[in-house]
Amino acid sequence: MSNSIIKVEELGKRYYIGHEKQQSYTAMRDVIATNVKSVGKNLKRLFQNYAASSVSGDVIEEFWALKDINFEIKQGEAVGIIGRNGAGKSTLLKVLSRITEPTKGRIEINGRLASLLEVGTGFHPELSGRENIFLNGAILGMSRSETKRKFDEIVDFSGVEKFLDTPVKRYSSGMYVRLAFAVAAHLESEILIVDEVLAVGDSEFQNKCLGKMGDVAKGEGRTVLFVSHNMLAIKQLCKSGIYLKNGSVEMIGGIDSMIENYSKKENKVYEFKQIEIKDIGVIVNNIQLNAEKKGVIIPFQPLEIEIEIFSKNEIDKIGLEIIITHVDTNGIVFATNSKTRKNIDIKLNRGKNKITCLINSFNLCSGNYTLGFGVDLPFVLFYYYEKDLMDFVVDEIIVPPSLLPTSSSYGRVYLEHEWIN
Repeated sequence: MSNSIIKVEELGKRYYIGHEKQQSYTAMRDVIATNVKSVGKNLKRLFQNYAASSVSGDVIEEFWALKDINFEIKQGEAVGIIGRNGAGKSTLLKVLSRITEPTKGRIEINGRLASLLEVGTGFHPELSGRENIFLNGAILGMSRSETKRKFDEIVDFSGVEKFLDTPVKRYSSGMYVRLAFAVAAHLESEILIVDEVLAVGDSEFQNKCLGKMGDVAKGEGRTVLFVSHNMLAIKQLCKSGIYLKNGSVEMIGGIDSMIENYSKKENKVYEFKQIEIKDIGVIVNNIQLNAEKKGVIIPFQPLEIEIEIFSKNEIDKIGLEIIITHVDTNGIVFATNSKTRKNIDIKLNRGKNKITCLINSFNLCSGNYTLGFGVDLPFVLFYYYEKDLMDFVVDEIIVPPSLLPTSSSYGRVYLEHEWIN
């Protein structure tokens, strides 16, 4: 169509995976002897067979990183590409950026394309920041005068003016990203492709980049393809999305329904396994986090922990305990027992019971956590505790720099506070 800027039809990308096998090394001459009759017909296949057989003997597996991908993107759209690690997101962007050749299919791109796929992409390490700006402009087909016109904006946005004449091999990863994004976003390309690389920068720069990408898509009418695991950032920038799963398109549509679908299928809280506490005749049938909003837990939002319990008897003033532990550090970040709350007496009736622990603002930083659950009775030496009962993920979130950097060096819990001078 006339306003389509990217069109992909039946796109596929295949790799060969070698599996180690206790066999003798396959020499290049052996492969040539085996394939000599077909050299003229398919020289490319000969070298593929050599590369695979040299690594793994005769055990070669085909792996399709992308399978029958079809989509169309209109000019000026901001499109989020989501999916789990290994879904094919980065491979797709590399194929669109002409870094990787597709195995099959057709790609039609109408316009100049700038991409930021990983730290240092498109930069020559021996050249200075200044020289790399002009180099990238030339790669995009821009004249020196066009790049020069944008030069001051690029330097100001990146904040690396002091190191502009330093070889970029001496830049930190953060400086690399700042300059690379500034170049990609400010040079006059019709299409901007950005991978998860923005996660390297600090939260202030991430917000700055999101704002710029929004300006690029909405104000300048350029097209943006954005890959991220940060659903809030995707939602903030994009109106439509492509959901990839195992190398195939699972869904294409509006970003809200896309994220909801993704959360339910990919990031759903792990299934709860029923536990029976025989000593007191109690069965914990289920524990759910945000029962009506299953998926990755969003920080700084209310969190409902809903507990479904079957009891054979009436139990007054029972103590229910929740303990949340950070997976990497194995440290407890939150614990509560209903008996310690003033004016709260939990009573279990005979039969089914539903008790909810409501956390008004779930101020945990992004990461992997486990939930433990305990029960104790008043005036009785009884205590039951199940550690690591269920795993859950707290999503990354981009917040104003005055609130919270996402770096783990700032701890795992955000406490509402202010500075007074």
